[in-house]
Amino acid sequence: MSVQLNHTIVSARDPLTSATFLAEILGCVAPVPFGPFQGVTVDNGVTLDYIRDDGKFPVQHFAFLVSEQEFDLIFDRIRARGLPYWADPFHHQPDSINHNDGGRGVYWDDPDGHVLEILTRPYGSGGGAR
Repeated sequence: MSVQLNHTIVSARDPLTSATFLAEILGCVAPVPFGPFQGVTVDNGVTLDYIRDDGKFPVQHFAFLVSEQEFDLIFDRIRARGLPYWADPFHHQPDSINHNDGGRGVYWDDPDGHVLEILTRPYGSGGGAR
């Protein structure tokens, strides 16, 4: 059996709002409730399970590998909502995308401040500047 990530838990002030935000931006199926979680399943079967957390929680980063066509669709949704976006995870390059490893990448925040990323080439796969 190969090792595969099955799910991860994501803290959120409002799990349904945050899970719906991710599903809509990525073009995934609407969140599915499971116990205290709102789950968003991405195409490789990994589920991001959002759970209510009213305390102080660390910002997490989630990167999604997408095709060039999917990048365009998702990026259009980001811009249509007027969401701020950056070419880097530290928010130093606003209103820009990167071309790391010869692909494209962009970062934006979810309602709880988690940093989301789409990229068309895995890091270290070769190509352009990082």
